[in-house]
Amino acid sequence: MNPKNNFARTLLLLLLAGTASCHLFRADEPGQTMPYAKNIIFFVGDGMGYNHVLAANYYEHGRSAAQPYEQEGWLQRGLATYNAARLSNGDTIFRNGYAPRTAWEDAGYLILDYTDSGAGATALSAGKKILDGAIGISLNGDTLLHISQAAKARRKSTGLVSSVPLSHATPAGFAAHNQHRSNYEEIGQYLLFHTRLDLIMAPGHPEYNNDGQPETMSARYVGGWEIWEQLSAGDQRTEFTDGDRLLFVQDVDGDGSRDPWVLIEDREDFLALASGPTPKRVLGIPRVYSTLNQGRSMAEGEQMPFTRPFNENVPTLEELTLAALNVLGQNDYGFFVMIEGGAIDWASHDNHLGRTIEEQFDFNRSVDAAIAWVEENSSWEETLIIVTSDHECGYLTGPNHPDPVNEKVENRGQGNLPGHQWNFDSHTNMLVPMYAKGPGVELLDMFAEEKDPVRGPFLQNTEIAQAIFLMWGKPHIEVHRLNR
Repeated sequence: MNPKNNFARTLLLLLLAGTASCHLFRADEPGQTMPYAKNIIFFVGDGMGYNHVLAANYYEHGRSAAQPYEQEGWLQRGLATYNAARLSNGDTIFRNGYAPRTAWEDAGYLILDYTDSGAGATALSAGKKILDGAIGISLNGDTLLHISQAAKARRKSTGLVSSVPLSHATPAGFAAHNQHRSNYEEIGQYLLFHTRLDLIMAPGHPEYNNDGQPETMSARYVGGWEIWEQLSAGDQRTEFTDGDRLLFVQDVDGDGSRDPWVLIEDREDFLALASGPTPKRVLGIPRVYSTLNQGRSMAEGEQMPFTRPFNENVPTLEELTLAALNVLGQNDYGFFVMIEGGAIDWASHDNHLGRTIEEQFDFNRSVDAAIAWVEENSSWEETLIIVTSDHECGYLTGPNHPDPVNEKVENRGQGNLPGHQWNFDSHTNMLVPMYAKGPGVELLDMFAEEKDPVRGPFLQNTEIAQAIFLMWGKPHIEVHRLNR
């Protein structure tokens, strides 16, 4: 990581951090001097790079900068996503960082030193760079504090929404603690029984396949079959069994009573939650297995987006967003929610631009829904929206890369696939976009001290959470992790 030598800025941050951590103020307190967001809606387009946004814009609109979050009035900065690494001699380093000039000169540079989604999500949620594979665990093996826990200290509601399974890396990285992201069943149980989340909405249904059709799959994403059978009984229980272990749901609002999960599965139930009264605590598992729509069947050679209809009985990410905002928005103290377009990454791993554009579309519509919610139910003075990514995936460029290196995708008109090429089947270390609007953007902008010759000012992925902790404080909470 590049050193930060601005003494005045460092001193200011220390003073602000001390103020924020020692004084858990309300937004309406007299003498309030820090920016304060009552609500934070944190969008993560998993795998989304600048060219992913551009490709969807070209296909849908035939032009660039077509999304509301790309317009004037939004802070637009780059984000460095590299994580930490442990060397063979046992030393820990922050990989090789991000070298702005090299990134635009060396076509092979960006496929080195990239993060995985678990470490990337943890950096966004806890403000620390960690090792690949870990979830909410520091370099020293300690548990890290998540933004959602800081929100709970202020009596806010908290939620996770995703287009991929609830115990996958990014949702897990915003609330759980585990040595490895692949411990899905253990992470699922952690989210259900060891967090105070008010809402989880994500796939992982063990009785439906990727086409939303009945089929016995795995129950690993929802904590195992025994847990799933008790959840789906719908009897509002607060005590669960897993073999000879007892597991208890948590008290989410501090009233001294454990709060049961209310399970919903049908698309119509998600649509109904977008308005009116809601249960206190919602577990939404759509009737589909690994993704809302990206994993549905595809004809051989199918390339264009929207060739095959979306799964009929499965809500879109936009519909999940509308439901989540209505549920969480009932709390007078505000809320924090992370909403992930997780399957942008999955389609990019497959190097399939058609499905990538579909997922980027749904992600963009979700952001549109949140913007409308702010303007109809809140205001830009009390709600902060952040739109960013945990890393780029697929090394998506224009068709002439590497001449020039990292060329933009080529506009071939509305309704046509942009000219493009995929250069990798995994993540890269390139900068990703970050857009923000609402209270606290000045703190985010203050962190953007490094400069890229093409993207301009950028900040580190850890600095988003650090800015939020400055606003909300960083409470001292004893955090444990599940160990079998």
